[in-house]
Amino acid sequence: MTKLSVNINKIATLRNARGHNRPDLLQVALDCERFGAQGITVHPRPDERHIRYQDVRDLKKIVTTELNVEGNPTPDFLALVHEVRPEQVTLVPDAPDAITSNAGWDTIEHQIYLLGVVTELKAIGCRVSIFLDPDLAMVKAALATGTDRIELYTEAYAQQYAQNPAAALAPYRAAAELAKELGIGLNAGHDLDLENLAYLHQNLPGLEEVSIGHALICDALYLGLENTIQLYRRQLQ
Repeated sequence: MTKLSVNINKIATLRNARGHNRPDLLQVALDCERFGAQGITVHPRPDERHIRYQDVRDLKKIVTTELNVEGNPTPDFLALVHEVRPEQVTLVPDAPDAITSNAGWDTIEHQIYLLGVVTELKAIGCRVSIFLDPDLAMVKAALATGTDRIELYTEAYAQQYAQNPAAALAPYRAAAELAKELGIGLNAGHDLDLENLAYLHQNLPGLEEVSIGHALICDALYLGLENTIQLYRRQLQ
């Protein structure tokens, strides 16, 4: 069964807009779990424009499913991960000024670097996932980093889905099949929503987890958070 991890970055964005604690990020995380989320995802950035480093520390104390912490493995990020030790760390090569994640790792060029980071994080008990484009060469090279999983960056799939679902999915299915052959676990995320999620889930072999934030929170404005999480869960059945 593919798990749904809810990314709560946008809840933090809303909270930070007024400088107080409304909405209460920790309560929202607990409610997401109560409503059916099987994990909580956060992506603390260096400028803390949404998730703050302290949020990650506080979330680790209360999350009872799985805490997935995403980010570029800078010294500050790695220090936080060593302190918190989340169940999963997803390595994302985003620039400090990026609005959102916009590319996967080059696992050939950065293989030695990633090997060192993956080894370090696995040694403290974290499962590690590397954010990747659906490029077979990058999937194959990921094996040498020792990563537990890869997370396929699904923006291109989401953009092309309405025009031709099969063509949009094709490179992702090939990447998923290769990952399965290599014994690498598979996650996916970015721009997945109620329109395109079920098709992805039905056609990606071995998909273990999706992390969804922006679309899910947008849907929740109209449908309510509990109902929205249940609707997303249904797409994964």
